[in-house]
Parts: sequence; C-alpha cells; structure tokens
Amino acid sequence: MAPNFILKSFRFARVFCRDGQPMEGLASHFGLEKQLYSTRVISPAGQDDCTVSYLVNSCGLSLEAATLVSHKVKLQTLDKPNSVLALLRDYEFSDTHISTLVRRQPRILVADAQKTLLPKLEFLSSIGMSRLDLANKLSHDPWVMSRSLENLIIPMCSFLKSVVLSDDKLVYILKHNLYIFSGNLSKNVIPNVELVRKLGMPQSCIVLLLTSIIVLRESELFNQLVAEVEQWGFDPRKSSFVLAMNALCRKETTWKRCDQAYRRWGWSDNDIVAAFRMDPLCMILSEKKIMATMDFFVNKMGWQSHTVAKYPHVLSYSLEKKIIPRLSVVRVLVLKGLIEEHKLNLGSVISVSEEYFLNRFVNKYPNQVPQLLDVYQGKVASF
Repeated sequence: MAPNFILKSFRFARVFCRDGQPMEGLASHFGLEKQLYSTRVISPAGQDDCTVSYLVNSCGLSLEAATLVSHKVKLQTLDKPNSVLALLRDYEFSDTHISTLVRRQPRILVADAQKTLLPKLEFLSSIGMSRLDLANKLSHDPWVMSRSLENLIIPMCSFLKSVVLSDDKLVYILKHNLYIFSGNLSKNVIPNVELVRKLGMPQSCIVLLLTSIIVLRESELFNQLVAEVEQWGFDPRKSSFVLAMNALCRKETTWKRCDQAYRRWGWSDNDIVAAFRMDPLCMILSEKKIMATMDFFVNKMGWQSHTVAKYPHVLSYSLEKKIIPRLSVVRVLVLKGLIEEHKLNLGSVISVSEEYFLNRFVNKYPNQVPQLLDVYQGKVASF
C-alpha cells in the first residue's frame, strides 16, 4: 500500500492539476494574461505541488517562501483563493502588497471573500481610509482581517471617533496603530483613556497616545506607568508626557544601553536626566545611532559633548539625510566667515523646515559660495 503522504498528495493534485500541470481554464490574478502556473514548480521532494505553484505564480512568492507558506495553508480548490485575489486587486492591492500579505497571513487565501473580507474593507473605506492606505497597512498587518467586524472593529472605531471627534483623526490613528484592534476595549482602552483625561491631557496628546501600543496595556500596568511619568515631573498637558510613557515602558535594558552610550561621551547623571526631560525619545535610540551621531558632532564638527546634551532632540534625526547635509553647509559658511558658529543654535539648525533652512543658509549666498547647494546635496564634500 502506498504511503499516506503519497496518496494525500495524489488526491490533492487531482483537484486542479493534471499531469503536473494546471487544468485548462484556470487563470491567475497575478500579472497579465498568465496561466495559473506559468512555471512548473517542483517541490523539494521532487513532486509537483499545486499549492506551492499557486503561491509562486498567482501570489508572487519566491519558491522558498512558498514552500514555507504551504505548510500553513492547503488549497483544496481555487474558488476561494481566486476570489480573494480578485477582491484585493479590486481594492488596488499591488503584486507586492499581495505577496507580502499572503506571506504574512497565508490563510487569508481560504477566507470567504464576500462574507468575511469585503465587509471589513467596505467599513474601513467608509470611515475615510483610502485604498492605498488599506493596501499599505493590511499587507503588513493582515491579522486585522481576522478580527470580528461587529464585535471589535466597529466598536473600537466608534469609541475612537467619540474621543477624537473627526474621521480624519480616526484615520490618522489607524494609519499609525492598527494594533489598536488587538486591544480589549472595555477592560483596557476605555479606562486608560479616561485616566489621562482626568489628568487634563488635551485631545491632541490623547490622539498621540492612541497611535501607540501603550494604550493597550492592562489598566493596572498603565496606571503604574502614568504614575512613574508623573514622578519624573512631566506635564500631562504636553506631548512630552506621552513620549516619556513610550520611553519608560520599554525594557530596562533599553535605558541602560542608552545610558552607557552617553556616558562614553562624558555625559553626567545630570546631563542624562536633563536630556530625557527635554526629549524622552533620546533614551530609546540604538547604541549604533547614538555613537555615530555623537561621533559626527564631536569629532567632525568639533563641538563639545555637553553642547549636544542641551539639544537631545537632534540625536533622533537621520544622520545621512538631515544632520550631515545641513551641518556641511554650516561648516562651509563658518570657514568662509559668513556666519559665526557661536551664534548658532544647534537645535534650530537641525529642526527647522527644509524651506527655511534653504532660504537662511543656502539661497542667501549664491555669489559668495556658488557651490553651496552642491554641498547640501552631497555632490561636493566638505569634510
């Protein structure tokens, strides 16, 4: 008698394969006018595997990824997966969106497209999420589509809308925190929001809080976190209160990592405490980020480490995209004697808008330094 896995594979293959090829009339939703299996895919065992073939040719997965995913979903027929892909494409999911989604949540292929998926897509669209927003978010967080529309998604959105009072702010929250749908509304989210409201937290800060997973914490732990942030002296009426909550809820090792990195540059206890109170996010940066940015400020620009401690928010900006281009311009202007370095505010130079920086430091000196724009764009080195 043949081994069970051979009989099982044979029965499975008969559903939509014949002689190792897809049966006539079955078409793919992946690409233009492609047959269901444009490539004959051989499984690692040397046999045709129609699930793997479908994942490769209809969903855009690599053979390696499709082989792994095939252990999580078995396609007995193509009706459901074809309907799912058709629905996703109708909602303008790209090939990349679909392959990412299927790789992360392969069982979506056997969901009921019309009864399970469509109502959720329609609802999220109705509150203002664009099709591009849906494709971008759901392809990376497809588990949302397995949540109950009536029991979780709609009640959560109704509560959020009652808090933020506008669809635009509701969409803003969902675009930044789909994990809100994993929270317990009545036990955690509502009590947590009510607590910070009682402390006088304004709506703008509550919106910021709702974009973070900390609002999903169990109420007791959330209360402890709020109390700790208050002990640090943060004002619940300011956004820094929420940022401090985000920083202090991390693992203790995160704080120690940052603390040790700053001390290597000579920061004292007072420097670290003062920096955290000015910008809590400076205590969640990676060691690599801290060391590289401090090295540039101190060793390339020649600034004192304690000067950087007075403007900790600059450490969060991209070294390559913002800090180096802007300070390269500043360095040239200082060397040319066009500006005085001691009169510059490091925080302002880094954080001002692109338009303001260009007008103040680049476009102002076309005759004195013709190549200044090239310096800013990295075409001419200044270090």
